Amino acid sequence: MIRDEPALEGRPGVNLPPVDLEAARAEAEKAVGHKVSDTELASYLMYPKVYKDYAMHLKTFGDVSQLPTPVFFYGLREQQEVSMDLEPGKTLLIRLQGQTSNIEEGEDKLFFELNGQPRMIRVAKLDAKNKAALPRAEDGNLKHIGAPMPGMVVTVAVKAGQKVAKGDPLISIEAMKMETQIRADFDATIKRVIAVSGQSVSAKDLLIELA
Repeated sequence: MIRDEPALEGRPGVNLPPVDLEAARAEAEKAVGHKVSDTELASYLMYPKVYKDYAMHLKTFGDVSQLPTPVFFYGLREQQEVSMDLEPGKTLLIRLQGQTSNIEEGEDKLFFELNGQPRMIRVAKLDAKNKAALPRAEDGNLKHIGAPMPGMVVTVAVKAGQKVAKGDPLISIEAMKMETQIRADFDATIKRVIAVSGQSVSAKDLLIELA
């Protein structure tokens, strides 16, 4: 027993509510935009948000499971070389030669070798562009919904012209693996929505304006 709670008897799954697997599969496929396997469906049922984030990352960046863990988290150091086995007999050798940053154009140029052949790619600084595009929320202006902290917009629950009541969810921001939901402080009408899902924001960036 845990405190006054009786011990669980039998299979844990017996106490879970039944799930319509086909309806859940259709819901998952609509959320990620492609067919899902039984394994993917199980992941969606247990961790729906985590699975949707994974599916979006896979769609955007492809399969990064071949990258060494330190490279995935921290990137390559200059002159560092790594090898990746894509399939039997097919290995890629990647060496980062250097990089330059163009703040005005909001991009970095990466110079590297792929199996000894020189390559160069441009990587957009999404954070710089997104932050520059957002105005600042005015201090004391109750009609300005600003970001309480730096982070990334996860969901936008409203649209322009929509009426909201006190306590209704407006927008969610994720920072340091924690999600914060911003709710309406009073009844109002949405004048405009500035931020979009997936956008990086700084503290006090204007996200939503009320009429």
